[in-house]
Amino acid sequence: MRHRTPGAVMDLVPLPSLPPPRPLDHLATLRDLVRRWPIAAAATVTALVSALFLALPEIDRTVATIFHVAGRGFPAERMIGLIGLREAGMALTRWVIVGLVLAVLAKMIAPMLARAIPTRPLAFLVASLTLGPGLLVNVLLKGYWGRPRPREIVDFGGAFDFVPAWVPGGACGGNCSFPSGEASSAAWLLALVFVVPPAWRARTAAAVMVWTLAISLNRMAFGAHFLSDVTIGWGLVTIVTLIAREAILVRAPDAAFAAIDRVLAAIGARLVDRAGRGASAPPVKP
Repeated sequence: MRHRTPGAVMDLVPLPSLPPPRPLDHLATLRDLVRRWPIAAAATVTALVSALFLALPEIDRTVATIFHVAGRGFPAERMIGLIGLREAGMALTRWVIVGLVLAVLAKMIAPMLARAIPTRPLAFLVASLTLGPGLLVNVLLKGYWGRPRPREIVDFGGAFDFVPAWVPGGACGGNCSFPSGEASSAAWLLALVFVVPPAWRARTAAAVMVWTLAISLNRMAFGAHFLSDVTIGWGLVTIVTLIAREAILVRAPDAAFAAIDRVLAAIGARLVDRAGRGASAPPVKP
């Protein structure tokens, strides 16, 4: 009798064939990675976008020519409707800031409101707005990077040379092009997605993305910013917002916010006490 080796038996058994991976499987995997490491994903995308504009800086000038008309500059900046859109964008940012300040003041001097306003999401919104659009974009980068705006460069009738994104030392003296402050502030509104009720998140995200795109295109049409100014601004603010979310909404202990409430209440009590003593003080005789 002829014996077969175990290897020969295995040779006779066909291996099961696996179906080829589908594109949707890859998308699901990518979506899972983004959900697990959102900060790393945002940083990676921002780095890739930055590398693209550094490698191909002509993209910025090519896109800017879409909005430029020879002899007329950037006509969009004189259109009433688009001017109104820009004013609406700036007004919304101001009202958000005012709302956050009033919420903090309410927690200081109005005990009933203090309990109605949760400290954790308030701290997240204040920190992400202050550190992202406030400190990083408008103070550190726009104030010191020196990149001229499209309407300020020689290509479009200005006096300065074109400077690529992320290259400091341009001729702009202040409030410069890189990155876009208004586009960054609009992109920051995505922070609201993390504090609204779950049923509102998808609609909030959609509304913020449409608004951010409209404000960003408007600034580009005005000749105020290059494409890289708005896209990199989106990325930087998103990174800061996600870091603030992780630190404040996810990791910070409840005891930290209880301590913040006590500090705000103590400050508010002192302010009310001083105001009361000032109101009850006798008038000074001339």
